[in-house]
Amino acid sequence: MGKPTGFIEYDREVATDITPRQRLKNWDEFHEHMPEEKLKIQGSRCMDCGIPFCHTGKMISGMASGCPVNNLIPEWNDLVYRGLWREALDRLHKTNNFPEFTGRVCPAPCEGSCTLGIIEPPVAIKTIEAAIIDKGFEEGWVVPEPPEVRTNRKVAVVGSGPAGLACAAQLNKAGHHVTVLERADRIGGLLQYGIPNMKLDKQKVVDRRVKILEDEGIVFKTGVEVGKNLPAEKLVSDFDAVVLCTGATKPRDLPIPGRESSGVHFAMEFLTENTRFLRVHGSPNGVRPPIDAIGKNVVVIGGGDTGTDCVGTSLRHGCKSVTQLEILPKPPLARAANNPWPEWPKVYKMDYGQEEAAAVQGEDPRKYEVTAKRFVTGSNGEVTGIEIVNIEWAKNEQGQFVPKDVEGSLRVVPADLVLLAMGFLGPEQPLLEALGLERDARSNAKAEHEKYTTNIPKVFAAGDCRRGQSLVVWAINEGRGAAREVDRHLMGSTQLP
Repeated sequence: MGKPTGFIEYDREVATDITPRQRLKNWDEFHEHMPEEKLKIQGSRCMDCGIPFCHTGKMISGMASGCPVNNLIPEWNDLVYRGLWREALDRLHKTNNFPEFTGRVCPAPCEGSCTLGIIEPPVAIKTIEAAIIDKGFEEGWVVPEPPEVRTNRKVAVVGSGPAGLACAAQLNKAGHHVTVLERADRIGGLLQYGIPNMKLDKQKVVDRRVKILEDEGIVFKTGVEVGKNLPAEKLVSDFDAVVLCTGATKPRDLPIPGRESSGVHFAMEFLTENTRFLRVHGSPNGVRPPIDAIGKNVVVIGGGDTGTDCVGTSLRHGCKSVTQLEILPKPPLARAANNPWPEWPKVYKMDYGQEEAAAVQGEDPRKYEVTAKRFVTGSNGEVTGIEIVNIEWAKNEQGQFVPKDVEGSLRVVPADLVLLAMGFLGPEQPLLEALGLERDARSNAKAEHEKYTTNIPKVFAAGDCRRGQSLVVWAINEGRGAAREVDRHLMGSTQLP
């Protein structure tokens, strides 16, 4: 596994980024490529640790630990170190259909559980993964591979996000006739409209993979919303199996006074409309997106990747200021005693959006341990500010930590645009209701993990609509798993992993 003494001889190094102020001038991806010799050195840091937790995806303390798709990380680290890039790509594709997606947008729980990370900065796994697949495309190694033999089975996959695409890709490999139904105007789901272009290029990366899947024989149909322009019963009757991969797209709202003010939007409204606008118009001067932050005081409520994406997008619009409100305390600089390895390290860091805001405004835009009390509304019904208060976390009579307002901390921050990025409550319900699907206590489609079967014969569910809001890499894991069980259902046995 790499060079036995590599982790002693070499420091961690990751791909550099274009400087924050420079990358704010456009919507291009901003990660630069590392030279191959440096990537080999990084691969050599993968130690012969004996029990590589990096590729054993688990949920520990409610967080992902290790790679959910069980990437064979030590193997392709060693192959990169030895300069065997084609072999490294083959090993990577054995477990991950879309490493060009995860290599860009995954938070890398593999690095959080890297054994080297106990004593030193972990191996630069994500950087190496992205480099392997990018080199694969550059060298022409990634090409359509349609199945040699087709079955006479037809499968519909509803939703074209990472779970739907992974499921479709695997079922197509097994020789089934796969049709992917997407209600939006373009294929990709979250990958297409939920993640900004500077993190995941739509034409160079997403559309490129969709074209390969098309050339392999998958049929994509856009503008199809089951339960509206396609009856649910017809979907079930026309196909031998149906897999629901619709995601968890019902946003968490903030029902406080003034919520009806104009200028208060869900984060995904803002991000989706912005990406759709860029696909149509590019980056024109003088034309404003449907929801814009141009010259406005923007307040983002909530953290996580979605909150960061709202910050980065607002800055590229040319906002006057951006503030991000977080109800939780500021994380520590190093692992706390109750957050041991191999758990995901809950430590303070600035993601790309916060780095950009700090470059423009001089500081991290996040305000910790605050909560919103009401939206301040102007004479025309527009939002003009948010009344916020500091909070402290204290135990109640049941021993649970609950927020308490800090006396004397009530104040108003200016806001012309408010973006709610507080997560998602589960899948939208009309489709599940139309199919008569049972749901769990969190309103997700009820389907057992590793089985993916619902209460409706030949209807399966996978991804966020089954497990709730999660990571892209978990969605790929579930899509692959559902494909395996659908193939078993259709053929009596399966060769799919």
